Amino acid sequence: MSDLPQLTGPSFGPASGGDPTSLVILLHGYGANGDDLIGLAPPLSQALPNTEFLSPNAPYPCEGNPFGGLQWFEVWQAEGVDRLAEVRNGAAIVNAYIDGELAKRNLTDANLILCGFSQGTMLSLHIALRRAAPCAGVLGFSGRLESPEFLADEITVRPPVMLIHGEEDPMLGIDLMDKAAAVMTGCGVAVETYRRPGLGHGIDADGIRLGAGFMSVRLAKG
Repeated sequence: MSDLPQLTGPSFGPASGGDPTSLVILLHGYGANGDDLIGLAPPLSQALPNTEFLSPNAPYPCEGNPFGGLQWFEVWQAEGVDRLAEVRNGAAIVNAYIDGELAKRNLTDANLILCGFSQGTMLSLHIALRRAAPCAGVLGFSGRLESPEFLADEITVRPPVMLIHGEEDPMLGIDLMDKAAAVMTGCGVAVETYRRPGLGHGIDADGIRLGAGFMSVRLAKG
């Protein structure tokens, strides 16, 4: 029995009512919880009627939002070994969750999309590029690439990635999207980037539309 925290959270779909042929795991941002991103599932399911959406709650309380806020890893530490260790710990927890949920549905990584927002994007990218088999794709909103200097030595698979970022993001500047894309492209990952004019740290309707198109194409190929 694993001593890793066991994740739970809201789910949605498949909208078709049948068994899922694919799985989208939504990883929320710092200080939020699984309820924050599950609202993406209904509009995304219009393009993905046979997909089940899972939005797990991060395992750790968030000091920045003590009223129900959660975090995948601590964000206020200085950059370095300690921060990377926390990211790796969060990745181990989510990887175990992914493996379990895929097995329950008799699905594989080829049927999986990871979708994150902010800290959830950081974790999605860290996980997806280091799994044993490539998932169908990664959709990241308003995030960055954690510890980019380690990627070239640690990358194991190269799933396609779409990054979407608000040009007016006050928390994570849009330059972080460009830097992440450059590092991943240099490691052989196919990356699409989309800038959202006038958008801050959030997700807009056009981002959802772009993401739905990306997911449907990638899952069809998977």
